[in-house]
Amino acid sequence: MNRKMLVVGAMVGFGALLAAGGAEAQEFSAEMVSREGKEIVNAKIYVAKDKVRMEMPESVMIIRRDKDLSWMLMPADKMYMEQPVNMSSAPKVVKEFDGEIERVAMGTVAVDGAPAEKFQVTYMEKKKKVSVYQWLRAGQFPVKVEAVDGSWGFEYKNLETGPQPADLFEPPADYQKFAMPGLGDMMKGLGGF
Repeated sequence: MNRKMLVVGAMVGFGALLAAGGAEAQEFSAEMVSREGKEIVNAKIYVAKDKVRMEMPESVMIIRRDKDLSWMLMPADKMYMEQPVNMSSAPKVVKEFDGEIERVAMGTVAVDGAPAEKFQVTYMEKKKKVSVYQWLRAGQFPVKVEAVDGSWGFEYKNLETGPQPADLFEPPADYQKFAMPGLGDMMKGLGGF
């Protein structure tokens, strides 16, 4: 699997986690910059309670945790695929990490022009210690997370909080649903979908 697919998978997994109530289930929109090694993927993200929409180059992912479904939209073809959502292997990128064993405050710094508290967080994942830097805005909202070794990270830019239009979280009425044999297995490799 290529790096771009891994980055997109991480973004989708994080989006699903937000849809499940991460970041205190605050509604917002932002530009999301995700990096895996040297590969960078930009997306626009919209989050509402139990719902996430990520607009990436050439595709749109809608995650509906309230329906346990995700839709991959292909605007150029006016088509979409539907897959069940599996939260069990989604990345754990929220204010408090599952298995968190240590959180060290590192001061306040600016992230996208606004103050954010920086922490070094260590947590257990599959019997292995993992350390990340995390930046929280207003003590609650994770606006940036990066591996301590610099191998991956993501950041929100131009963050705007507030209610999001409901129609963002549905496939357009003029799109046609299709299925691709074997795609379910590939999607499971992209963060558990």
